[in-house]
Amino acid sequence: MVEPRTGGNPRLASGLDMAGLGARLRLERLRRGLSLHSLMMRTGVSRSMLSEVERGSKVPTVLVLDRIATGLDTSIARLLGDERAARVVVLRRGEHDTAHDSSGWERRILSPVLPGVEFELMRTTIPGGVDAGEFAPHAPGSREYLAMERGTLRLTLEGDEHVLRAGDSIYYAGDCRHAFANAGQELCVYYLAMELGRHRTSEGSRRPRSRGRRKTR
Repeated sequence: MVEPRTGGNPRLASGLDMAGLGARLRLERLRRGLSLHSLMMRTGVSRSMLSEVERGSKVPTVLVLDRIATGLDTSIARLLGDERAARVVVLRRGEHDTAHDSSGWERRILSPVLPGVEFELMRTTIPGGVDAGEFAPHAPGSREYLAMERGTLRLTLEGDEHVLRAGDSIYYAGDCRHAFANAGQELCVYYLAMELGRHRTSEGSRRPRSRGRRKTR
């Protein structure tokens, strides 16, 4: 998911360099009061990998970045893009943040990042015969809506396979294991809208309940 450059820090397809991505990851982690160990337990990504990504010295795959975003109860869009506060946001052709995987599939983010909103609309293209891998469950209450544009998609939800073709659509609860693979030889293209559930309680916000008597008016 990194574009090669001659000299300087490697940059993501979004134009964000690895140091910038690492800084955003660390900021989102600290906002939630999470330690590296806690984020490791949530994501299954090793502490050393998390540390290297935060320092900007390691390039994460799309799947690893998605695991980190899921562990933070946010989206890849928020980690790659700048937040927009305007009432109207227009993204022109070529302005969308895009995550590329080494296997050839692409995740183009069509929606802007809005304050306090955890929503992502994306267009995904998967070449013939390519398995995009399995994604971890999102927070409880998350929802995903998928609409096929072309090709064939094998969507696996908690072990149950659903074969979708051009014109098909599907809704499913996002708090489950979900895997995407191109079951044919033609390019597979689909749109996916993801609405994330509420953030889980962070370490920093966990406080013991007061055992004293409640004040009455």
